[in-house]
Amino acid sequence: MKKLLKIAALSVTALTLAVAHADETAIKQMLAKSMPDVRVDSVRPSDIKGIYEVMVGANILYATEDGKYIFQGRLIDVESRADLTEQKLGAVRLAALDKLGEAKMIIFKAKIPKYTVTIFTDIDCAYCRKLHSEIDSYMAQGITIRYVFFPRAGKGSESYNKAVSVWCAKDRNAALTAAKKDQSIDNKSCENPVDEHMQLAADFDVKGTPMIITEKGNVYPGYLPAKELVQALEIEKKPR
Repeated sequence: MKKLLKIAALSVTALTLAVAHADETAIKQMLAKSMPDVRVDSVRPSDIKGIYEVMVGANILYATEDGKYIFQGRLIDVESRADLTEQKLGAVRLAALDKLGEAKMIIFKAKIPKYTVTIFTDIDCAYCRKLHSEIDSYMAQGITIRYVFFPRAGKGSESYNKAVSVWCAKDRNAALTAAKKDQSIDNKSCENPVDEHMQLAADFDVKGTPMIITEKGNVYPGYLPAKELVQALEIEKKPR
């Protein structure tokens, strides 16, 4: 009897996996047909029965099991009040930043690092300049800042060219500080990751700068003074 129950359980599991796989395939095929320019990275069951989670770059869409309907929004667990979509997006952001790698970032490292944040910055953005003018305060609080560029005016703009020149400078940190102070820097060109930074900003749906991403993948849009940022990072570290 136990053997029969075990066989039945395995059969049900196999059938469930087969159906899930079929649904995932159907969704991919439907999206490929209706939106050929969209790159679908993965399709998997969501926390809601009959609804699938579709990962497109660093964004999440939701689809019905036949792929006929898709929608975008936040999936909230009412009982725990947890934003399940944001939790998934946080992990995706961190994976994307890890893939980019610190070798393609400009890093201002705290002497005694307690926290690390990644900031999308525009050299000519007023609040980006204000944040950077207080860089010593952030590092004194133990915050290491990793910069990636998002020149909002686009490729070929003055801000874009400044970002390239900063990257190509002998001392990138000094060049970035000078550029943020509106001081002239040498125009330079070399192999650089600015286009990769901009693509990442598009994937993350960055609307403005500065945009701060924490070690948990959470987002704080806009300028935050060092003390306020530390408070936010402390709260983030506390178990929930």
